[in-house]
Amino acid sequence: MSTNPPKIRYISESFIKPQYATEDSKRPLYLTPWDLLILSTNYIQRGLLFTKPPAAYAQEDFIKTLLDRLKHSLSATLVHFYPLAGRLVTQKNENPPSSLIFVDCGNGPGAKFIHASLNMTVSDILSPIDVPSIVQSFFDHNRAVNYDGHTMSLLTIQVTELKDGIFIGCSMNHCIGDGTSYWHFFNTWSEIFQAQGKNISITRPPIHRRWFPDGVSPIINLPFTHQDEFISRGEAPKLRERMFHFSSESIAKLKAKANAESNTNKISSFQSLSALVWRCISRARCLPHDQITTCRLTTNNRSRMQPSLSNDYFGNSVHAVGGVTTAGELLEHNLGWAAWKLHEAVINHTDKVVRDFLHTWLQSPLVFQRTRFSDPYNVVMMGSSPRFNMYGNEFGMGKAVALRSGFANKVDGKVSSYPGYEGGGSIDLEVCLRPDTMSALESDEEFMDAVSVSHQQH
Repeated sequence: MSTNPPKIRYISESFIKPQYATEDSKRPLYLTPWDLLILSTNYIQRGLLFTKPPAAYAQEDFIKTLLDRLKHSLSATLVHFYPLAGRLVTQKNENPPSSLIFVDCGNGPGAKFIHASLNMTVSDILSPIDVPSIVQSFFDHNRAVNYDGHTMSLLTIQVTELKDGIFIGCSMNHCIGDGTSYWHFFNTWSEIFQAQGKNISITRPPIHRRWFPDGVSPIINLPFTHQDEFISRGEAPKLRERMFHFSSESIAKLKAKANAESNTNKISSFQSLSALVWRCISRARCLPHDQITTCRLTTNNRSRMQPSLSNDYFGNSVHAVGGVTTAGELLEHNLGWAAWKLHEAVINHTDKVVRDFLHTWLQSPLVFQRTRFSDPYNVVMMGSSPRFNMYGNEFGMGKAVALRSGFANKVDGKVSSYPGYEGGGSIDLEVCLRPDTMSALESDEEFMDAVSVSHQQH
């Protein structure tokens, strides 16, 4: 057997513009504190793996037809999501020295579209215990940070043809939108694709009017004159990446246990699962008894604002809330105790907390730099959400068989949550850990007792 793993072969790339320009797309889009805060983090990279339908083998021009339909529907989708066809622009001011970064929606070359192929099968991607590193090649902008949207596309679609499958990978600049916005775009693209060019009104038109606190000008100048003052590019340590499946029954048991142990009925399924992950990863890390450990949950601010922001708000509106304790306390107490800590963190995240955070940021703007601000070794970071409609996206090949992500934003202790393939409240967790920690987690009884067999392992 050859020792050289197969490599991705890039076949073509092009740029896709919106079918037509709207008046709104001719105006600059000013970024909010939430958007500017993440200039130094990576793009969002998520993708869907489909098995080739029988038509793919019977039809000579299957892939050409698929690519043409994907491009055509993408062009129609970009009419509604026009910021994704733009570029970032910086306007420098001398007095005082500062930079205004905004989106020029109308003058970019458009979204990038790549066609690639790989001499591997769907099984080669799904059957290994760890996610194969080749999956990172299914996405453009592999190590780009959002600031790179000055010279790189804000959105790239990469279609990678496998021997018996198709992977549709999407890289989106995180300054333009968060996970809610990302899947809003993806769901709309799928809706337009399935309508096959019929002029449909889309189910959820995005709201592009960016939200700023009362009395705050949308023109926010950052107190920097050079990118080196606020952009840092760190390499993650060597990590193992694994998918763990939790059936709806397993999650229901965890939730019942956490609520019984806390003598309440208020702890959610996701808080219970996150508490399990926090405890088990902390144990696998063999943290000192007095080591502070944090479990952060990515929380959507839209519903917490008063008045609330629409779920169709296209932009960033997220915050990380967390439970904090020592490793000793976390492991001496039960699951319910840890889950209640996370429940309290979520409940205490109110409109006032969100506005106070923004007010503080505006007094002293900063750009989050993972390499400078975090000690990931004692943090568990729960990202993405099983609530997003991921498996509802279809592109003429039936339902996707799996979800995978790229290199972006992966650190030790990063856990991304996706809906399980079978739905019904099941959840898949993508867990990134140092190799020794992952090995310890794999032999952690409390954790592995809760893990279920997924459809991909049958």
